[in-house]
Amino acid sequence: MRLPLLQFSRAFSAKKLVYSQYGDPAKVIKLEEFEETKPGNSEVAVRWLAAPVNPADINQIQGVYPLKPPMPAVGGNEGCGVVTAVGSGVNNMEVGSLVIPSHAGIGTWRTSGVHAAADVDAVDKDLPLDFAATLQVNPSTAYRMLKDFVDLKPGDVIVQNGANSAVGRYVIQLCRMWKVKTINVVRARPDLSLLETDLKGLGADYVVTEEQLLKEFRGKFKNIKLALNCVGGRSGLLLSSLLAAKGCIVTYGAMSKQPLQLPAGPLIFKDIRAVGFWMSPWYLVPENTPKRKEMHQELSEMYKRGELKCPLFAKNSIDNYENALNTAQTDFHAKQMFLF
Repeated sequence: MRLPLLQFSRAFSAKKLVYSQYGDPAKVIKLEEFEETKPGNSEVAVRWLAAPVNPADINQIQGVYPLKPPMPAVGGNEGCGVVTAVGSGVNNMEVGSLVIPSHAGIGTWRTSGVHAAADVDAVDKDLPLDFAATLQVNPSTAYRMLKDFVDLKPGDVIVQNGANSAVGRYVIQLCRMWKVKTINVVRARPDLSLLETDLKGLGADYVVTEEQLLKEFRGKFKNIKLALNCVGGRSGLLLSSLLAAKGCIVTYGAMSKQPLQLPAGPLIFKDIRAVGFWMSPWYLVPENTPKRKEMHQELSEMYKRGELKCPLFAKNSIDNYENALNTAQTDFHAKQMFLF
């Protein structure tokens, strides 16, 4: 779905999804109508078009996420919208610009809003809404983890768990373009062959379970520089044990809810590193601003060339928010997105 298809005149009340206390999102989120206002000197008015429901959004509303905006807060940390008015002091975007948040926490589950111009970035108008609305988190997380911790060269090998997650899928696609081989660890399941076909269609070199990883891949590759861990526990232990000397394991999630385990031998004798990564604070570092814009431009160009595929989303109106929030918490394969 592309921007021009949504640029038509329609009469509607401005609405937003607000919470004033932490708890079950489907219970504490309220749909409110509000009066639209004009932007100030350094502000822009944005008609929001699309915003996903990410796990971080759910955790934030539950009160278990480190990022806690002041209450009452509007839900949603990423999305895309079109600028409808600009303040007199704004010169880096114009009416009609397609924009995304420049950082998390501005509240994107709304039909419109007035924001500081520094809180949004203009992106390519030709991007489909699905990709533009999700550019800030998953593809960017994959990009930064592959760029920032080791110097990957064509022919190098990385290993990751959670390979069928949104981030994992972008890791596979970026590595395919950069000629880096991927060992992709997934949970054992009855339809493993279907998932293997799916991920190999994106460019995965190997798709294995933890058991297969232990039996078939220990010692097979000598140049695994990077391990990406979103599971933790025993899975992180397996990944780190495969690293070459000076390799790095980057933890960006803990789906198993178990502490990360690290092998003493490789830590001592191979000098491997273990680091954490969280995309949200990266965006807040002023020195990263040019990197952010360069990254989003590069990812956008990749998508337009057909080198990246965006996950599929179930679309919801803002009025259908209870169903979207409930489904997001009970069916992790059905990714939800609001269209405003």
